[in-house]
Amino acid sequence: PPSLPEYFVVPSSLADQDLKLYSYSFIGRRMPLWSWNHPNGSALVRMANIKDVLQQRRIDQRICNAVTRSHPLRSDVYKSDLDKCLPNIQEIQAAHIKLKQLCVNEPFEETEEKWLSSLENTRWLEYIR
Repeated sequence: PPSLPEYFVVPSSLADQDLKLYSYSFIGRRMPLWSWNHPNGSALVRMANIKDVLQQRRIDQRICNAVTRSHPLRSDVYKSDLDKCLPNIQEIQAAHIKLKQLCVNEPFEETEEKWLSSLENTRWLEYIR
């Protein structure tokens, strides 16, 4: 997809042709992206959902094994479904619009208590936390 970066990290134990084949299994062909690496052994790999539930376990395990084998400290893989705990893009955009309206339309000095509760109601601080 055009929204993917031009270059990205591929674990050395995962062949390019396998990754290309697996890409068809992910929603929107969004291949797993190794997004971040920490010296303590932690890695962040972003992965879309796999369309075929029957293939999900096999593909997921293959990619997780490749990440583990390629990681310098061979850390165990911990998976977290962020769809369940993070807001979607529309919720973030709505919160940002509410924040901008609050900052432009509500004078802070006159109604501090009301302003702070209005800020909390935008959910912006919750989302950026």
